[in-house]
Amino acid sequence: MSPTMVEHSGLDIMCLNKYCHSSSSSSSSEPDKKVFTELKLSLSGEYPRKNAEILSGQYGTNVLLIGAALMLAIAHHGPSVREEHLLSFVTCLMILQLMWMMWYILVIQKKHNLYTDLITGYACFVLGGLTLLALLSLIMDAFRIGYYVGYRSCVSAVLGVYPVIHATHTIAQVHFLWFHIKDVIKSFETFERFGVIHAVFTNLLLWCNGVMSEAEHFLNNHKRRLSALGYGNLTIVHSEPHCNCTTSTCSMFSSSLFYLYPFNVEYHIFVSAMLFVMWKNIGRTIDLSSNRKRLATKTQGLTVGPILGLLALASTIGILVVYVTHVEESLQTRQSAISMFYIYGIVMLVFMCSAGASGLLIYRADHMPLDTSKNPSRQLDTELLFGSSIGSWLMSWCSVVAVLGTDSSPPYRWTNLIYSLLIVLEKYIQNLFVVESLYRQQEDGEREDPELPAAPEIFSVTSSLAPPYDGIINRAYVTPDRTCVTMENDQEESGQVYRCPRKPSEVPLGNKVTEAPNIKRQILKNIAVFLIMCNISLWILPAFGCRPQYDNGLEQETFGFSIWTAVLNFAIPLNLFYRMHSVASLFEVFRRV
Repeated sequence: MSPTMVEHSGLDIMCLNKYCHSSSSSSSSEPDKKVFTELKLSLSGEYPRKNAEILSGQYGTNVLLIGAALMLAIAHHGPSVREEHLLSFVTCLMILQLMWMMWYILVIQKKHNLYTDLITGYACFVLGGLTLLALLSLIMDAFRIGYYVGYRSCVSAVLGVYPVIHATHTIAQVHFLWFHIKDVIKSFETFERFGVIHAVFTNLLLWCNGVMSEAEHFLNNHKRRLSALGYGNLTIVHSEPHCNCTTSTCSMFSSSLFYLYPFNVEYHIFVSAMLFVMWKNIGRTIDLSSNRKRLATKTQGLTVGPILGLLALASTIGILVVYVTHVEESLQTRQSAISMFYIYGIVMLVFMCSAGASGLLIYRADHMPLDTSKNPSRQLDTELLFGSSIGSWLMSWCSVVAVLGTDSSPPYRWTNLIYSLLIVLEKYIQNLFVVESLYRQQEDGEREDPELPAAPEIFSVTSSLAPPYDGIINRAYVTPDRTCVTMENDQEESGQVYRCPRKPSEVPLGNKVTEAPNIKRQILKNIAVFLIMCNISLWILPAFGCRPQYDNGLEQETFGFSIWTAVLNFAIPLNLFYRMHSVASLFEVFRRV
């Protein structure tokens, strides 16, 4: 056949290849049309979801800012905005959340396209701990109701309605967390995003309200101590109603409330984090093949960590009792109590730095690569850890400046300097240890069964959102080290992600051989337990009144009363959240080791 015949025949053999560059405009535009169609489908599929995320996020932010504006006006103690206005606003938000949770339970549960994310699941003892915090919050609501009953003749009815609604809200929310926090919503997505984010920011606003009330209480106590020492021009705000209590328990209710505020504050901030994970999960594709039995956490070899941790916790309680009872006494006794706190803190922080550094050295000796796969929830966990560190870092550097710049020389001056520098160093080391533990790849043989997914994260925001093999897999794709075979009679359903089947060589045969104890793993577990107990100890001290930053006078002399008080009101709540969030992250480290 001649070249001319081939050129003019109806079938051009040379153009059968898909990479043939045809001279016709229609064939050359086909790749462009294909790209445009794919881009159009991608935009039409992603835009509504991103739009709903942005709209609901902006809604929640503005709800929080409205509450913040009311709290700032109340802090001024002016006649126009009072506490009743803020409580009325928060009560309305809680009622809306109750209505949404009721609608969710009654309507969404009947839908078939509701999935359960077992990887994001929280262990029962974690939800049990959250339930304990909720019970303490309910006791606080009971005290508020009793306080209102005693002063009902001269206070607003809002002070009686608020604790009732808050108690109902707490009970309903704990029920929701126990039975629905693992849900991945696949219907009414836009509406549900607004409902979940409303719940997130309602709890954040309740957290802010608790933090503000607690800070005002400590500030008034600090002013009373300064007035007793001879300082003048300090205005103490008296929040007692202008009438007599009709019962004999009003003062007991009023004073007991502030011992329960730390538990209420931590309850709301952790509920916010858990609901935020649920918000991020809305519309997410679930790997249904990962819903299998989880690994049990081994506690073999746990001796040194728990013993040292309990010793630190016991000494913390002793320091707290001595400090609170002696800081109100004479100047010399007060200075001795502050010096005792700083010496205790230095010893505690040295042990924590040593433990974290030992864990990092073990990791460096292994030379295991980090897991760099995209995981938005794990990234959020890390950002919360770093962001909440800012509070104590700011306090520490202010203390360093005050110690180096002051002319006075109390007995705790240089111990304050050492303590502040160790606070900065300890958070550096602990953050690095936690992040490296969360991002390290699993070693070979670290799981009993290679088919089982990693253990679920505990009491933390992290939820292993990244599915195996980064999402949907081309099941017909073959590589030398990973074989994905198309399964016969297998229906691909919407929202399902398929995983590669296991190789025959990976299937365990017969009885498993008991592994010898891994010394490095035992050391890391002891380090994690010890750091958990130490962080609980360092949370207890400021939460229950041991705050030498108010009492030592060095920072106040350098920065002034107003500026230093503003720094403490910003930094201490962040520091409390950091310690409790570190406990959550270290629980996860303990499970992953």
